[in-house]
Formats: sequence, structure tokens, C-alpha cells
Amino acid sequence: MNRNYTDDPDHDYGPSRSQQRRDALAVLTLASQLVELAPSKLAKIELPEDVREEIANVRRITAHIARKRQLAFLAKLMRKHGEDAFDAARAALGENRELQRREAAALHRLEALRERLLEDEEALSGVIAQYPQVDRQHLRSLVRQARSERAGGKPARAYRELFQTLKALEAEAGAD
Repeated sequence: MNRNYTDDPDHDYGPSRSQQRRDALAVLTLASQLVELAPSKLAKIELPEDVREEIANVRRITAHIARKRQLAFLAKLMRKHGEDAFDAARAALGENRELQRREAAALHRLEALRERLLEDEEALSGVIAQYPQVDRQHLRSLVRQARSERAGGKPARAYRELFQTLKALEAEAGAD
């Protein structure tokens, strides 16, 4: 009975070549996300020291192909450390993405509210009802100024100030 290497049912062949490639691409994606992350946020993430130094090297390189090659080297270095070394980084990036999505959605809601205030007279009473602590006179004045700025083609100072006021109101309501 001559059994071949491939005929052994108990032999663990490891991950397929396709799976190895998917894993390598996932590490490359993680590496590029770490390089693009703001330095202040990157400092809060626990990373091996050699990986942190290589991230700094990649950031210094501006030539496209050289940067791509250095990024591939960073991914190779990260694969040597294993999966567990970057669990904290993956968790931090996942939290950041979800937080960024929520913040962007909140800003879009505020922009839509500002546009409704400028286009619809009834929206102002809705905002006053929603935020009873608002300085009504100041809000009305900002809406009026923003409308005149838009109509006259002037710089949008009141338009921006209206957005900041709405943002502050939203923050106060969220804190309560």
C-alpha cells in the first residue's frame, strides 16, 4: 500500500494560495490605513516599534512607486509579527470609521436643517420648538442675514455662523 503525500486525509495542508493572497491583501490594506491615519490617533494605538518606524518611513516618501514599494515592505514586516499584534489597531480603525460615519451623518442633518431654515419660514418655528433654550432673536437675525448674503452674493459669514449655532444647539441637546 503506497500512499501518496496528497492522499493522506489527516495531513493539514494549511490555507490555500488564494486564502494566503487574501490575507496578504488585508494586511496591505491595514498598513495603508495606518499610514493615512493622523499622527495623533496613530500615537494612541499600540504597535510594535519597528512597524511604527516603518510607518514614519512610508510617510516621508512622496514618489508614487517608491511609496507603493515601501508600503508593501511595511505589510511584509507586519505579516512577520502575526495577527495578534494588530488587533488593537484593527479595533481602533473600526471604531474610528463608525464614529466618522455618525459624525458625518450629524453634519449632513445640520446642513439640511440650515437649508430648510433659509428656504422655509415655518422651519424656524420648528427649530425653536425643538431647541427651547435657543436665543430666538439671534437665530432669526442669523437666518435673515444669511438670506440677504445669499441674495446679494456677499461672503457667507452669517451662513457659516448659523451652522455653528445649530451645531452648538445640537451639542447642548446631546449633552442633556
